[in-house]
Amino acid sequence: MQTRNKIFDDLSQLMTNAMGVAQGARDEAQTAMKSLMDRWLADRDLVTREEFDAVRAMAQKAREENAALEARIAALEAKTSA
Repeated sequence: MQTRNKIFDDLSQLMTNAMGVAQGARDEAQTAMKSLMDRWLADRDLVTREEFDAVRAMAQKAREENAALEARIAALEAKTSA
């Protein structure tokens, strides 16, 4: 029969606890870094992708309306000059 050595049991428990502490420290560092990056990005006044897409769609619609109005003006000018 094999007997367990108290030193190995203690060392195993110490390593298990150290891994738990390291995992907790990693999670805490990750949370802190994410918070720091969120604050930094908020300070830069950057727009979100959704805001960018909305403004791009509005600009596209305005260009289309502008083109339609130009065509209408051209047709009216042609009609009045004839």
